[in-house]
Amino acid sequence: MRAALWLLVLFAVAVAVALFAGNNQGTVTVFWPPWRVDLSLNLILLLLLAAFLFLHAALRALAALFDLPRQALRWRIQQKERSMHAYLLDALSHLLAGRFIRARKSAEGALAQEASLGAGGAGPANGAQLRALAHLLAAESAHALQDRGAREEHLKRALEQAGVRDAQESHEGALMRAARWSLEDRNPQGAIGWLQELPSGAGRRTLALRMKLKAARLSGATGEALETARLLAKHRAFSALAAETLVRGLATDLLNGAHDPTQLQRAWADLEAAERAMPELAIHAAQRLLLLGGEAQLAREWLLPVWERQAGLSDLQKARLVAVLEEGLEDVDAAWLARIETAQRADPRDASLQYLAGMACLRRQLWGKAQQLLAQAAANLEEPRLRGNASRALALLAEQRGDEPAAAAAWKQAAQA
Repeated sequence: MRAALWLLVLFAVAVAVALFAGNNQGTVTVFWPPWRVDLSLNLILLLLLAAFLFLHAALRALAALFDLPRQALRWRIQQKERSMHAYLLDALSHLLAGRFIRARKSAEGALAQEASLGAGGAGPANGAQLRALAHLLAAESAHALQDRGAREEHLKRALEQAGVRDAQESHEGALMRAARWSLEDRNPQGAIGWLQELPSGAGRRTLALRMKLKAARLSGATGEALETARLLAKHRAFSALAAETLVRGLATDLLNGAHDPTQLQRAWADLEAAERAMPELAIHAAQRLLLLGGEAQLAREWLLPVWERQAGLSDLQKARLVAVLEEGLEDVDAAWLARIETAQRADPRDASLQYLAGMACLRRQLWGKAQQLLAQAAANLEEPRLRGNASRALALLAEQRGDEPAAAAAWKQAAQA
């Protein structure tokens, strides 16, 4: 469309020129004593046009001539900028390829080129960010070469350059790299110090939380590590299974750090409801409470949610649950006895429940029923410890009855278990 319009305009101009110049009889007389020169008007117009074009071209040529020094300066600046960016890219490429000495030299070359540009008054607009990145690359290379002095010097310069507002992301990146270097140096307190300097928003990023978790675990701050693991799980930094395993392990460490029943109760209260509902944690907490001399009634309260969901437990978890409940059978109340009896009647083929019910009857001196349940359990139990306990209980019952052959057989089974 535009080409068609230009064609129409050219046709219009051609027509206008033809109409004006075709029948133009005008003349221009120039008097230059003692001469007189008569020229046609068309020729005068052509001469004026030619003079204008010549003058315009001459002025442009002079402007280009006088602009040559500025063009040369700009070319030299462009060459330095290209060299600076080439050095920076080379430093990154060498760092990724594991050529750390060359990476550091390239980063230092980029810094030298940027300094030369700045000295000439032609520093790039993003000079602070570029210097920060170059110093970080040099520091990373020095860290890989175990040159801590050079690393700390470049890190200091990077933080100074990244302190301006336009390089905030570079500043946060420098702090995170410093934290990672501290972790690799097995200095968790230093890593925590660097992470604390991050803004609140940056401190909640997944990368920062991962480093905070590692630093907390290295420093033995189990409570802080557990809280960080919860945040990472909420951010879906791990798979559901990995997050559950990590949280369970840290919660177990928190419980193991308690050295008396009061500390253990405080640690148990610090756990979230979903964590207290984990069978492994509840069983471990109850077992540790009994080991520290705590109340068996409290241990059974912690185990009650797990007991109510025992149908979904694995054989190993059920065996551990039964073992912990067995330790508190001396002062078990009627409600728990009813629960045990009801569960055993509901699933009469469950060897673990038969064992627990038999031990409860043994504590209540119900010898006949205890003999029956423990005999059935000893034949079907797969967990060696429970099978050995059942066989020993049967041996003691047989000795009470004066049945020496049965007692000897039971003792033999207990030894084999």
